[in-house]
Amino acid sequence: MKGKLKLGRALPWTTLAFSFLFLLQLGSGVAMSQSVAASQSKPDWQLSASDKQAIALFETRVKNYVKLRGKVKAKLPSLSKDSTPAQIESYRKNFEQSVRGARAGATRGAIFAPPAAEYIRRTLKTEFKGKDRAELREIVFEAETQGVPLRVNYPYPETIELTEMPPTLLLKLPQLPKEVRYRFVGRNMLLVDRDNNLIIDYMTDALP
Repeated sequence: MKGKLKLGRALPWTTLAFSFLFLLQLGSGVAMSQSVAASQSKPDWQLSASDKQAIALFETRVKNYVKLRGKVKAKLPSLSKDSTPAQIESYRKNFEQSVRGARAGATRGAIFAPPAAEYIRRTLKTEFKGKDRAELREIVFEAETQGVPLRVNYPYPETIELTEMPPTLLLKLPQLPKEVRYRFVGRNMLLVDRDNNLIIDYMTDALP
């Protein structure tokens, strides 16, 4: 497997705070690796009609979430480039709580609907075999992700290790907008908001 999962460990909050502000100011240039990689996924002509439908519905639901969080964000006071770490943290918490309130009642599977979850499980099983699968499993299970709640609309803990998806994996998965990222927690796959760390949805037993 050409790409490996990059394991990111927790950093001092001052570093995280200024990184958060940087992401807010340069949103159009953040996380392009996921979008670019995913946009080069398997050609449409190689997908069945049911797979195309499952992917389209998944991507539409992710975009609907992004629209919702965009409306919430637009109502928040803007941060300046001179914002202090405390102000940035206050903004982030306000953003998180406001999105959680806007998504009250969100349930598991609202985005990872069964057809999309089945497609992702099948893709990971068929595309990652033998040594590649063993290496992927080893790296994922070496990540210290104990304590991450498998709960929709709850924040991914700031102190818990993150697992970045390798390009070879992103090539096979449905495309995500820059505001959202995939995360592995054990064999489970999560959708996480990269600005406020909310777990948008999750699916179990994604990794074969």
